[in-house]
Amino acid sequence: MQDLDLIDRKIVAELMRDATLPIAQIAEKVGLSQTPCWKRIQKLEAQGVLTGRVALADPVKLGFGILVFVEIEAPVHSPEWRDAFTRAVAGLPEIMEVYRMAGRMDYLLRVAVPDMTAFDLFYKRLTDAVPIKNVTSHFSMERIRFSTAYPVDTRNR
Repeated sequence: MQDLDLIDRKIVAELMRDATLPIAQIAEKVGLSQTPCWKRIQKLEAQGVLTGRVALADPVKLGFGILVFVEIEAPVHSPEWRDAFTRAVAGLPEIMEVYRMAGRMDYLLRVAVPDMTAFDLFYKRLTDAVPIKNVTSHFSMERIRFSTAYPVDTRNR
């Protein structure tokens, strides 16, 4: 973990809450003037602490009404299979996130699709692309809490 001081942690927390804030507002919130604040943001980007700035969108308003968590069990654990799987998931834009897991499943995917027909097509493309031992799909009924912001400690230590 990067050793971030209190000001850096506050800057990161503000940007995770709203990356559209003007530098002047961020600087005011963290107790800096604009130029030092901008230099810290540039440093945080150069260090890879800040990896990008994006707009968050409502998936339903974009036509993605179904969110599916897909568990994948690999048939083998060879480097060749992992490489093929990595290539396969990279080519499926419905996949929002992919995690290699410890425990009973090998991979967990977060998939966004408009409807069941689209999920069925996605499922066929995924299972045609690479051999899979088992696929288990869990359909989200309701998103109760969602955040992209990590709980960065902004207290003075």
